[in-house]
Amino acid sequence: MIWLFLTVASAFFLGIYEVIKKHALKDNAVWLVLLYSTFSSAIIFIPLVFLSYNGTMGSDSMLYIPVITFREHMMILLKTVIVLTSWIFSYFSLKHLPITIASPIRATAPVWTLLGAIVIYREQLSLVQWFGLLMTFFFFFLFSFAGRREGISFRNNKWVWFAVMGTLFASASALFDKFLIRSVDRMAVQSFFSIYQVALLIPLVFVIRRTMANPLPLTWRMSIPLIGVFLVIADFLYFYALDFPESLISVVSVLRRGSVIVSFFFGAILFREVNISRKAFLLAGILIGIVVLMLG
Repeated sequence: MIWLFLTVASAFFLGIYEVIKKHALKDNAVWLVLLYSTFSSAIIFIPLVFLSYNGTMGSDSMLYIPVITFREHMMILLKTVIVLTSWIFSYFSLKHLPITIASPIRATAPVWTLLGAIVIYREQLSLVQWFGLLMTFFFFFLFSFAGRREGISFRNNKWVWFAVMGTLFASASALFDKFLIRSVDRMAVQSFFSIYQVALLIPLVFVIRRTMANPLPLTWRMSIPLIGVFLVIADFLYFYALDFPESLISVVSVLRRGSVIVSFFFGAILFREVNISRKAFLLAGILIGIVVLMLG
């Protein structure tokens, strides 16, 4: 049952990660926050790569990073591109939307992942799963009306569409992970994924900032490096939980989506957002639909 506790812990840290990210982005330069937060993740793994490659750290260590092939590096690089695209959309949407709007949109990721699995992997849904799918979409539709009360149109607000696009690319990453994690060592994936983020972002951010007419300055906050730290912890616990032979991916997926509860309520308190009770009810409907979908 250790894998259950690891999954719950992963969900908790993932929820805190979202709240910290919202704090770091408030009235701040999105591109620079994204760059420095990913840099903090890379700093954690660079020493581990070095210690593993020079033989200081043995292969019996859970932090050991093995040598991988060029093809495996290219697969991780592809994952990095997909995830960075998701993060770019998500960071901008989270900066401009209340966290109690952005987090529930993000919570629908398993639905899009499942739809992609139907198309790509030819997976079939049971009647119960179809019910869960329709239930999730129904409450998500009702959620759009909650947004209107705060002047946010789900149809016309570009930041809502940024949140949706970020969620879709996150689902694409999850679909790719289904293949990737079976082919490449989990520590190698997490470490080189973190390092490649910085390698790709440095030239991109430099060019974008140079071409902007009035780039927003960076206001340094300790929450910026903590974004990367909390994400590394959440992902490490998640992959570690999946390493247990008795772990159930359906249960892990449902429990990890519980991160939205943490980000929703901590964010609501910290940022003093409105219409909390109504949005909490609709969020519960979305999560119940996802539970039915996964357990079906």
